[in-house]
Amino acid sequence: MTIRFRLNQQEVVVNGVDPHTSLLHFLRAQGHTGTKEGCAEGECGACAVAVVRQGPDGKPRYVPINSCLVLLPAVHGAELVTVEGIAGDELHPVQDAMVAKGGSQCGYCTPGFVVSLFTEFYREGRQPGEVDPEAISGNLCRCTGYRPIREALASLPLPAKDDTHKVRLTQHQPVATGLSYEEGEVCFERPTNLERLFTLLDRHPTAKLIAGGTDIVVEVNQRDSRWDVFVSLEAVAELRGIEETPDHIRIGAGVPLSEVEEVLHGKIRIFDELFPLFSSRLIRNRATFGGNLVNGSPIGDGAPALLGLDAGVEVASRDAERLVPLADFFTGYRKTVLEHGEVVKGIRIPKPLPTLQRFFKVSKRVMDDISTVAAGMGLWLDDHGVITKARLGYGGVAATPVRARAAEAALVGQVFDHAAVARALPALKQAFTPIDDHRGSAAYRAAMVPRLFEKFEAESHPAEAAE
Repeated sequence: MTIRFRLNQQEVVVNGVDPHTSLLHFLRAQGHTGTKEGCAEGECGACAVAVVRQGPDGKPRYVPINSCLVLLPAVHGAELVTVEGIAGDELHPVQDAMVAKGGSQCGYCTPGFVVSLFTEFYREGRQPGEVDPEAISGNLCRCTGYRPIREALASLPLPAKDDTHKVRLTQHQPVATGLSYEEGEVCFERPTNLERLFTLLDRHPTAKLIAGGTDIVVEVNQRDSRWDVFVSLEAVAELRGIEETPDHIRIGAGVPLSEVEEVLHGKIRIFDELFPLFSSRLIRNRATFGGNLVNGSPIGDGAPALLGLDAGVEVASRDAERLVPLADFFTGYRKTVLEHGEVVKGIRIPKPLPTLQRFFKVSKRVMDDISTVAAGMGLWLDDHGVITKARLGYGGVAATPVRARAAEAALVGQVFDHAAVARALPALKQAFTPIDDHRGSAAYRAAMVPRLFEKFEAESHPAEAAE
């Protein structure tokens, strides 16, 4: 089967390309050199392109993604816009704004900024003068040109009614269809349901499962990692969707984090604090909770947040399904309980949600950085303010994301105040044995564990903290 997609309103048919090829390298090889390579790991946004995608509201929208982190077969059936496809006979309004406000410095990052501004320009509900910093959060300007770029964003008018790109959003939307693509000895499979997925796993026991690809494609780019078979999960229907019942909130393992962020905004405080610190919107438009958890990184931000919510992991095989508490999901450094033929189907967050909940991240930069220590904290209180359940999840302090179970036990039955914190602190100070690395010393990490909990209590009772 060939790879087919639309690029700048033109049909593209691809054969004879190694499935390890990134969309970025393919575009540049085809002469679309406005799309740049800067970091090849999703940090700079110079490679940004726009993709037409159905939003949670069911309507098509333009979404920016890092083309360096997308394998070419993954765009089969998609519709893409690069910087070359933005303007018509005249400059597009976002390009005019960049020129008028002096938003281009050396110019290397400019195409990526233009693409991100382009997607924001057509965001439904945007108002003139509105500035959403997240719209360009994944784009790096090494010439410190953010002020004029911000001014360009603030100056954007609303799209004209007959704007070609706006009209496009009133039409059909691409659908992720199945794909079986082989070149040489490498195969890329994209099933559309679990039955087909399990058949592929039986046939290819060593296949590399790939969801958003924001971690795996970094390995391809930076470490020259290679696999014989990729099995993409992004079109599997059973891994999509967000559902809420009286008992729980279920998030499909394949739902992009930006969609989780949008659908659950204002419902789960931990998520509202997590997502602005979870990489950039460019990354979150591809990354998934399923991939984040299966990756098993001890410094991933998703796991501590979900531990603080007492989340469970839906694990599915051809013959059975089971719900595994997230606290029991990790078995060692980058290892999980998943057995051959099993996949993560979804994440289940039980109700009621914690009465008090917070997410904290300690890192060298505030935005778009890897955690030194991350913590997701949830406390369930009864009508008298007594703690009935506690979940304190940490990342960056052990070989896996982990709960501080002894400290949790010390809190149950206590009113959440300074005295309760004092009872829990000894257990917190002895809970973990972190290591030294370039992000922080073991002593610093160990000090952050109790300090973050003290911060949780202080910010939960600001009047007490001020006394």
